[in-house]
Amino acid sequence: MRALIPVILLAFALPAFADDTPKVEALGARLEHLEYPYPVTMFPVKNQGQSLQMAYMDLKPEHANGRTAVLLHGKNFCGPYWAATAEHLRAEGYRVVIPDQIGFCKSSKPHTFQYSFHQLAADTHDLLVSLGVDKVTVVAHSMGGMVGVRYALMYPQGVEKLVLVNPIGLEDWKAKGVPWQSVDAWYARDLKTSYAGIKRYQMAHYYTGKWKPDYDPWALMQAGQYEGDGKETSAWAGALTYDMVFTQPVVYEFPSIKVPTVLIIGQRDTTAIAEGAPPDVVAKLGHYPELGKEAAARIPGAKLIPLEGLAHSPMIEAPERFYKALDEAL
Repeated sequence: MRALIPVILLAFALPAFADDTPKVEALGARLEHLEYPYPVTMFPVKNQGQSLQMAYMDLKPEHANGRTAVLLHGKNFCGPYWAATAEHLRAEGYRVVIPDQIGFCKSSKPHTFQYSFHQLAADTHDLLVSLGVDKVTVVAHSMGGMVGVRYALMYPQGVEKLVLVNPIGLEDWKAKGVPWQSVDAWYARDLKTSYAGIKRYQMAHYYTGKWKPDYDPWALMQAGQYEGDGKETSAWAGALTYDMVFTQPVVYEFPSIKVPTVLIIGQRDTTAIAEGAPPDVVAKLGHYPELGKEAAARIPGAKLIPLEGLAHSPMIEAPERFYKALDEAL
């Protein structure tokens, strides 16, 4: 299956303009026009009176160690960015399950829906139960970290270990002075989503101010959902999930986590929800070296693995360094 991973990279490899800006393809609100690196199965879920579909990839190892890892994606990413990490874990004997959460990527994006981390965690748990998995190692990145924390709080008996990779939610942005925004305001903002804006934001927060062509597939995957017919559906889902992230902090419940926890923290990460905040408030947000230490101190028995010189997405920015940290965490 490894040979399939570069397919995504090659699909976006040719620049469309003289300045080497890649062409953004319309991929559909549910990435209908993008082939994932592994077969995708749709898990039926019944949420809030609606019949929905949760997309996932299920990778079996050649030599099983009896363990299963579930990889939880960030808000601005989809399951495929975990492909290389999944191959690393498969080589070590893990079965690897990679879901797209409801509201994201290839999964359903219902127009009327009350998003909550409880609901996403419950859907993930139902998926794993359907696959015959009763205990997992949770590896969760960015917004996935908030889902992972909620999962560990709801199903502690089913979590062998919780690995949080540069999770957001280590601070309460609202409590620190970031103003609330309506879903309509988030929607108007998300309608303006573009490859250029995604690249600018990710370069500043995810990749320590430098951009490499290797990062383009993931930015184009996000931008492609906002092209053509997928724009309004993707923007509305983005608005509803921004409201979830902003209004449902998990940081206050860290002392209640009862499962072995490891935080892998790129020390140059500055990711925070700071929309509409004054400069003095923005200056207080996203200090991951301090946030990582504070979280590790508040989660009973937690271990912190700092990654110097890396930012929000270490699995993409420096894969080998990330795998070494992940092996240490596991």
